[in-house]
Amino acid sequence: MSALMRPYGDTTGDGMVQLSFTLPMPHGKKAEGAAQQLARKMGIEPAMVVHAKPIGPSFTFFVVYGSVSHLVDLDEVKVVEREYPLLSPKETNLAIRTLLRRRMVVVGACIGTDAHTVGIDAILNIKGFAGEKGLEYYREIKVVNLGAQVSVPDLLAAARAEQADAVLVSQVVTQREAHLRNTRELATAFRQEWAEGEGPVLVVGGPRFDEAMAGELGVDRVFAKGTTPADVASYLVHALAARRGVDPTAPAPAAEELQEEPA
Repeated sequence: MSALMRPYGDTTGDGMVQLSFTLPMPHGKKAEGAAQQLARKMGIEPAMVVHAKPIGPSFTFFVVYGSVSHLVDLDEVKVVEREYPLLSPKETNLAIRTLLRRRMVVVGACIGTDAHTVGIDAILNIKGFAGEKGLEYYREIKVVNLGAQVSVPDLLAAARAEQADAVLVSQVVTQREAHLRNTRELATAFRQEWAEGEGPVLVVGGPRFDEAMAGELGVDRVFAKGTTPADVASYLVHALAARRGVDPTAPAPAAEELQEEPA
């Protein structure tokens, strides 16, 4: 595969893209002209307004279609690759039992004013997400779901009281970078409470997070959209094993000690 490529629309390499945005002006020809001008300044030429719809009396939503001359250089694309194996629930339970010799304690919450629990519930609740059962299904994981609008001090107190191995935080509300501000507050509070490597593993997730920002935000891991319970469970096993300098896939207890997963 070539390292250089252009977007595809009607024919290979034609550079066609589709862009949507809103302008704070009433719907009309002037507004459509403004949308075309904006698209051209973004490098779309020719820019065709294929959809324009008023949003109340003072705003207009647009969809613009056109061609860009920009190239994608795959050699310069940087992403966060999964550096740990994806485990099944049975493999995760076995690894936890081998690693901790007790149940792993996971505390989860939506912090700040965020009242959207869909994300945290998808990971924690037994019903799960995308055909996978949540962490409540794992017999070797104790889940404490604090729900929505939890303050950082309350989350820290719960993590301390439960002797949490991991803290999972979901942030969906992102206006004015609230998700980043809340995450930094969280990381600062936990760093002040525990020495490095001694507190719970801190994991945050949400649709607007950049997975490469974990170090900048002060947390151990950032998960973006599309994350499943197995992704999180496998990472927690990996992170806790790394802290202890052991291999979570090392030989397990004798077969007679193991029990099958519940139906």
